[in-house]
Amino acid sequence: MKTNKITLSFAFLVVFIVTAFAQKLPDKEEVLKQMVLANDYFMKKWPDTGKTIVTNRERPSNIWTRGVYYEGLMALYKIFPKEEFYNYAVSWADFHSWGMRNGNTTRNADDQCCGQTYIDLYNILPEPERIKNIKVCMDMLVNTPQADDWSWIDAIQMGMPVFAKLGKLFNDSNYYDKMHEMYMFTRNEHGANGLFNETDGLWWRDADFDPPYKEPNGEDCYWSRGNGWVAAALVRVLQTIPEDEPHRDQYISDYKKMMEALISIQREDGFWNASLHDPTNFGGKELSGTALFVYGMAYGVNNGLLPREKYLPVLLKAWNAMAEESLHENGFLGYVQSTGKEPKDGQPVTYDKQPDFEDYGLGCFLLAGTEVYKLK
Repeated sequence: MKTNKITLSFAFLVVFIVTAFAQKLPDKEEVLKQMVLANDYFMKKWPDTGKTIVTNRERPSNIWTRGVYYEGLMALYKIFPKEEFYNYAVSWADFHSWGMRNGNTTRNADDQCCGQTYIDLYNILPEPERIKNIKVCMDMLVNTPQADDWSWIDAIQMGMPVFAKLGKLFNDSNYYDKMHEMYMFTRNEHGANGLFNETDGLWWRDADFDPPYKEPNGEDCYWSRGNGWVAAALVRVLQTIPEDEPHRDQYISDYKKMMEALISIQREDGFWNASLHDPTNFGGKELSGTALFVYGMAYGVNNGLLPREKYLPVLLKAWNAMAEESLHENGFLGYVQSTGKEPKDGQPVTYDKQPDFEDYGLGCFLLAGTEVYKLK
């Protein structure tokens, strides 16, 4: 009789724990509503998809900042296929003739970022002109010996998923092999000893931040959004390449090390600081890096790469913080660090301050939201 009571009590405890976890998940419709609100704000503010972006100078609207936004928009479209979203993306691509800022011979990954959306749109409607230019450009990289183009870690996110998408589209491992070659050069050879510190599980933004460079508190400088770019790139590659792709284990290993490294340095309020190892150096809420980390963690939970019980509380704390403290009633997103390469750039970061570009922060938020939306 006593054994039965213990068994029954244990069963009730299990049900209670499972129920408690289920209750922690945000309502799917609310998550979708928050993403649509933020996106609607941007689309209404930028009805002309070809309008140039003017900050300290004038730039075309197919630069990396806008490319990242469309990554997020296409992710939103996959879970909420509203025709208006598709038409907005096609209008942008049409305006730029499905091309890149510096033409088909550019080796700059910032120029190639737009190709991620071009390929996504091609997969919806396979018209050859949609991928003609980006394929020519990436084929040039495949067929030339250089592997050192990604000298800053942001470039990994801008260019790496393009290789993955083309490899899948054409079932051509040459894209996967070149992608891996370039990734490993950045990881192991740029700077003094590569830009990835396996000990800390984080990346230096570029060679300028290799040791002996230190933050004011004596720690290595790990920029939040820069590490977020790598996390997002690894997610986008893992969700694209085949399960038996030879380099997949390398990407999973690096991804897991990064996710593990982020847990202990999350802020109490759910965000991550711009400087991951020095909260005294421009510490404070920052959305773009936080959103990319949420994207990475939620993908891992959704696909069995990360233990749910360990990462779900972390990512939900971060998502709730962004939704409650960054998202304005009109859809504007606060606490987005402006463009730069380190914690001091684009400061101050506040609730009301408009960053120099409003697009990439939204793209990061949409990527995070779409994975949070998929949580079960």
